[in-house]
Amino acid sequence: MPHKLTIQELTAQLAAKQLTAREATQACLDRIAAVDGRLNAFNSHDAENALAQADTADAAIAAGESKPLLGIPIAIKDVIAVKDQPLTCSSKILGEFNSPYEATVITKLRNAGAIIFGRLNMDEFAMGSSTENSAFGVSRNPWDTGRIPGGSSGGSAVAVAADECIAALGSDTGGSIRQPAALCGCVGLKPTYGRVSRYGLVAYASSLDQIGPVTKDTRDAATLLNAISGHCKYDSTSIPRNVPDYTAPLGRDIKGLRIGLPKEFLGEGLDPEVRAATEAAVKQLAELGAKVTEISLPHTEYAVATYYIIATAEASANLARFEGVRYGARVEGDDPEAMNRATRGAGFGEEVKRRIILGTYVLSSGYYDAYYLRAQKVRTLIRNDFLEAFEKVDLIASPTAPTAAFKIGEKADDPLQMYLSDIYTISANLASICGISVPCGFTSENLPVGLQLLGKPFGEETLLQAAHAYEQSTEWHQRKPDLS
Repeated sequence: MPHKLTIQELTAQLAAKQLTAREATQACLDRIAAVDGRLNAFNSHDAENALAQADTADAAIAAGESKPLLGIPIAIKDVIAVKDQPLTCSSKILGEFNSPYEATVITKLRNAGAIIFGRLNMDEFAMGSSTENSAFGVSRNPWDTGRIPGGSSGGSAVAVAADECIAALGSDTGGSIRQPAALCGCVGLKPTYGRVSRYGLVAYASSLDQIGPVTKDTRDAATLLNAISGHCKYDSTSIPRNVPDYTAPLGRDIKGLRIGLPKEFLGEGLDPEVRAATEAAVKQLAELGAKVTEISLPHTEYAVATYYIIATAEASANLARFEGVRYGARVEGDDPEAMNRATRGAGFGEEVKRRIILGTYVLSSGYYDAYYLRAQKVRTLIRNDFLEAFEKVDLIASPTAPTAAFKIGEKADDPLQMYLSDIYTISANLASICGISVPCGFTSENLPVGLQLLGKPFGEETLLQAAHAYEQSTEWHQRKPDLS
């Protein structure tokens, strides 16, 4: 079954002529037809275009070409621009908009030979932790379709976990790759801010957003990160720094690696079964030779408040461009102001409106210093906590999420409880460091649990080395949901 293969496995079979790219792509299309009616991972997909790309890849393979992702179908979160394909951000306000240009990461994937395949569901404009805030309807967790898959890259995690694609791209503003990966039982990697170009990523919070891979194992995450990393002249926040081979450290032992366990991440609100799985994972890392010590990140308690001030302020500014004049949907009014008000009122969902209002408030005259400026100062304190910790340890370990996947609708009427779903992930975005979630166990209800590892800025090599060592010493990543 080609759709169940990893990037590494499919690449080997394509090279050995055991499979064709067309057969692999068709297998993914057949899988979508079989299961996506229950899961709703995809907003759209163009089968004819995907198969045409596959035929091109097969011709290249037959001609002896060798590229790291040649013939690999990779699905894309519907917030990343692919030329001439829909770009909806799972929002009504973009209507029938098709992107006139291509994101840098898509260009890089094409150059590596990948088949760009489908548009994945998400929380509207990446604002959410459950993929319930989508104009296309909620995506469902393949382990229990009555539960959320996490968010905002819920469609990406569902598609990978359910074998509807070989791998996917998501975006992570406060945990939006790592948290759904944890809840769906796959691997999610948030690169260091500036490691991967944001050109072509529809902005939610520009100082926090980062594109990254969602995959079936850590080697695939490293392979995708190789392909999408690097400096981009179109992104002023992209760092001009050499890209190492992230697959090179995989397989090395982790003896002597120093791992910190922050006491603030194991306190109130952490589900006992998630705690037990995390502690077992940390014990396994120690058995592999890592030195585990308790550390403190003293400003953790302010992270959620800080994040939701900074992120909403930036969202308020970024989403001002959606006004019904230049592109997307339009609701007519008696004058431009009425048209603008009607368009935004009908086009944006409730959570997006909530965050725009909150962001506008904290930026307004009289409140800027009290909220936004103070939040920026606390953000510096949070980043300094991590930098000081990384003087003593190489990596930091924690749960990815405080609970396993909760039931659809369970937290829909309680935004604060929903926001706390990201309590362990948002600090990495505030601190501009890298992080990964890998499967580390299951609850008594057979729901996946994720282990989060956080690394120094541009420390993805060590991050992937440790994640791969842990992954290969356990069998959690090999479990698959039953969708028969």
